[in-house]
Amino acid sequence: MPARGGGAGRDADVATLTPAQRRTRARIETAIRIAAPGLNLLLAVGDRLSRLIEPDDHEYYPPRETRLEPPRARNGQGG
Repeated sequence: MPARGGGAGRDADVATLTPAQRRTRARIETAIRIAAPGLNLLLAVGDRLSRLIEPDDHEYYPPRETRLEPPRARNGQGG
């Protein structure tokens, strides 16, 4: 069984697009390229506005650290 993934024979696994599908894909990709700067600006403005309205987010919990400290050894004392 041939390996799947980013190999040299990958194009054989994908169906060829019809000319209508290519045009539709090109239109959608163009629309995304045109809309992207405006959407990025909208996200940036929303982020700034939310920080101005409420600078301290009381419900924010920082993510856990990935490093864990080793457990402390007991000195023979109970507890």
